[in-house]
Amino acid sequence: MPEINSLKKKRLFAVRKPVSRYQAIISAVIVWIVFFVLWYVTTHVGIVNKLLVPAPEKVFGSLYDLLAEQGFIIDIGISISRVLVSFIMACIVAVPLGILMGAFPAIEAFLSPFVSAWRYLPAPSFIPILLMWFGTGEAPKLALMFMGVVFFLITLVMDATKNIRSELIETALTLGSNRRITLFNVVLPAVLPDVFVAMRQMLAMVWTYLVIAEIVASTTGIGAMMMRARRFLNTDDILAGILVIGILGLSFDLLFSRLHLRLFPYLQEKH
Repeated sequence: MPEINSLKKKRLFAVRKPVSRYQAIISAVIVWIVFFVLWYVTTHVGIVNKLLVPAPEKVFGSLYDLLAEQGFIIDIGISISRVLVSFIMACIVAVPLGILMGAFPAIEAFLSPFVSAWRYLPAPSFIPILLMWFGTGEAPKLALMFMGVVFFLITLVMDATKNIRSELIETALTLGSNRRITLFNVVLPAVLPDVFVAMRQMLAMVWTYLVIAEIVASTTGIGAMMMRARRFLNTDDILAGILVIGILGLSFDLLFSRLHLRLFPYLQEKH
């Protein structure tokens, strides 16, 4: 029996060995149960101030009220549309540019100093000038989210392209392939899986900048609802908004994961 238990422990905590789908689901459920139990206990035994950290049932009640009676579903739809539009815009610019920079050192030498400089500039610092340029409509919000993601995504795609095995490119060139064929038939198929991973990572950043964009000069969206709740100390509404963003972010992440599995099934390890 001790040997069997030891074997199970080794399998459970094996280094870089994938876990079963059943174990992954159980682990995910357990960690969320622990989180909500701790939240419930800390609010009901008086460890935290209920005004600042309301109990989970109060937050869920507020969320139901927001959805059923205050039209919060419209704000959610507006926020999702802003995320998708800005993210698609960033991908349209970043993916081809990153691939070209990673494939051709001459293009990297020309653009990398510019991209690197913009990568270190905090996007929220541009809010005043964006409001002056575009007013208080949708344009400054989309521009802020676009700027917050595009330069990081360019760098990630460029690095992924540079990490393609040189043997693949050298073999293609040896067999008489020209630059266009090498780029589209060798480089692009090899880098696409990593591009999807980079896009998945950057999508999380878009949600971060969404809240910043909607807090400033916006009357619609999840962030705007949270700012209205702050004025009246409705922390339960604020936490409800945070909960919705977390659920939406997780949903998009799972969607990207499933899409990656469907598009690149040959990369998945067989359990």
